[in-house]
Amino acid sequence: MKHHSKYSRFEKNLLQLIQRDASLSLQDLAERLNQSKSSVWRTIKKLEDHGVITKRTTLLDARKLNLPLTVYVSIRTNQHNAQWSANFRTIVDQIPEIIEVHRMSGDLDYLIKALVSDIDGYDRVYQKLIRADLFDVSSSFVMETMKSTTELPLTHL
Repeated sequence: MKHHSKYSRFEKNLLQLIQRDASLSLQDLAERLNQSKSSVWRTIKKLEDHGVITKRTTLLDARKLNLPLTVYVSIRTNQHNAQWSANFRTIVDQIPEIIEVHRMSGDLDYLIKALVSDIDGYDRVYQKLIRADLFDVSSSFVMETMKSTTELPLTHL
């Protein structure tokens, strides 16, 4: 059975281009997609209005900004209530080195991704993090990144 997509080939190609390089001008996009600038602009606006495009951003090289160490922090808590969760959210929101926080299923309650300058930098993050009254904290340091992308796969659309 063939999957029918609600996105046109033009929309998919546009999404592929702008997620690779959000700095492309309307003129560049129109030329690459063989469309008018107004058609590209309307489509981008529609995709933003529908929440498909949520943000346009610039990616920075963490190593060149003295953040060469990526840490994944596994957290378990024995408190599963709204007050604790709100406090935890406030704490992680106030730690700029923490770039991702995920509530997980299974044995792990939360998984955090942080970028730090070194072990001492991680310890400063850890000292702030444990203010959340955590049950168990385990950290893993990235030795090598084999793949890292912000591009979402569009082949299933």
